[in-house]
Amino acid sequence: MRVFLLLAVALLWPVSGTAAVEPALAPNTAALKKIEALKPNHAVLLGDARVVGDFNDIARRFNLDKTGPRARDYSLKMVWAPERKRAIFLGANHRVPHRLNDVWEFDLGALAWVLLYAPDNPRGYHDLGEDVSDVEFRDGILVTKRGGPAVIAHTWSGLTYDPVHREALFMSTWATDQKKAVEQLGGDPNELYGGPPLWAFSPETRQWRPIKTTKPWPKAPLAGMLEYVPELGGAIWHTNNFKMRATWLYDPAANTWRDLGASGRGADFAQAAPQPEQIAYYDPQRHIVVAQRGLDTYHFDVNNRQWTKVVSGDEAHVPFGHDRFASIAFDPRSGHGLLVDMKRNTLWAYDPDKPAWTRLTPAGAPMPAGKKRLPYFDPAYGVLVVIDGTKVWAYRYQAPSH
Repeated sequence: MRVFLLLAVALLWPVSGTAAVEPALAPNTAALKKIEALKPNHAVLLGDARVVGDFNDIARRFNLDKTGPRARDYSLKMVWAPERKRAIFLGANHRVPHRLNDVWEFDLGALAWVLLYAPDNPRGYHDLGEDVSDVEFRDGILVTKRGGPAVIAHTWSGLTYDPVHREALFMSTWATDQKKAVEQLGGDPNELYGGPPLWAFSPETRQWRPIKTTKPWPKAPLAGMLEYVPELGGAIWHTNNFKMRATWLYDPAANTWRDLGASGRGADFAQAAPQPEQIAYYDPQRHIVVAQRGLDTYHFDVNNRQWTKVVSGDEAHVPFGHDRFASIAFDPRSGHGLLVDMKRNTLWAYDPDKPAWTRLTPAGAPMPAGKKRLPYFDPAYGVLVVIDGTKVWAYRYQAPSH
C-alpha cells in the first residue's frame, strides 16, 4: 500500500545517517486507511490522538497527560524532524494556565502526541515563578537543574529544525527581568550572557542546551523569524523594526553569527522585508523564504540575500498572516505554500511563481474551528494536519506523485 511505502521515504530534506526513533509507536491502521483514501482537495477527521510519555507532577497538574500540549499564546509553529517522521512543538503561553518549557512531538501514523521533555516548574510572566528551587545561574545563563531554559518564551516564528545536527533551534526571547532573577538566586547580574537567547533541543536525547557564541551577534527582539536554510548551512534570524532591521545567519557548525547584509529590491529594507509577527516557510525548489505578514507577502532570495514584497492584497484575495492567528507550511508535492488562517477559519494555497493566493474549499470534513488548534504539514503522508486538542484533521492538497 502506498501509505506504508511513504513511511520509508524521507522527502525533501537530506539527513546524515539514521537514528532509531523512540518511543516506537504502533501504527493507527484506521487513520492510515483514511489518509491513503484521501483525494486531492479532500479532508477527513482521523479521530482522537492518544497522549503518551513520561509525565511528571507538573504535566499532570495541567492535565497534559490527557490533552497534549494544545496551541498556546503566540506559540503555534510546529517543525518537521525528517529523520523521525514527526513534528515537534514547544513554546509557552502568556501565563494562563501555565508557562512551561515542555517539548512534544506528533506522530501522524500512530495518531499520537509524545511528551519528549516533561515541564520544569511553571514560570511567571516577568519572573521565574513561585518556585525557583529548580533554577540555577550557570555559565551566565538561567537554566533548570535538568538543563532546560528557565526563561521560556512564545515561539512566534522563532522555531526551526536543523536536520543535519538533528536539533530544534528556538530563540527564547522573553521579558523576564533576568538581572533581578540572578540576584534572587544569589548570583552576579554582571555575569549574564549578553548574546541572543538561542536554545537547541535534541528529540533523540531529549535534552535542551543553551547556545552561546562570541560576538558579533544579532539583537533578539520579540517575534522575530528563525528559519533553517540548507544552502546557507544554518538558520536565518530576521527582524524588521526599530530594534533591528537585519537578517543574520547562525552557522551551527562554526557556532557563529553573521550579518547577511540583506537588502530590499526596489525599496529600502524597511519596506521590502516583513515586520515582526510574520509567519514563514523555506521553499527548497525556488531557494526562497516565503513570509506572510498581515495581507502582504514577501520573498527572501537566498542566493542574492534580497527581500522583496511581492503581494500586497485585500482580505478577499489574500489570507491574514500573523503568528497568533495563522500557520504556514511548504507542500513539496505541489511546490505551493499552505496557510491556515485561524482568524477567519479559512485555508489558502500560495503559488510563488505567479505570485498569487487561492482560497481553498476542501470537500469532506470541515476544518476544526477550536481556539487551540495546531497546524503543520506532514511530508511523510503528503497532508496538511490540523490538531484541535486531540482531534486530528487531515487535508490532501494534491495527490502524491508515483
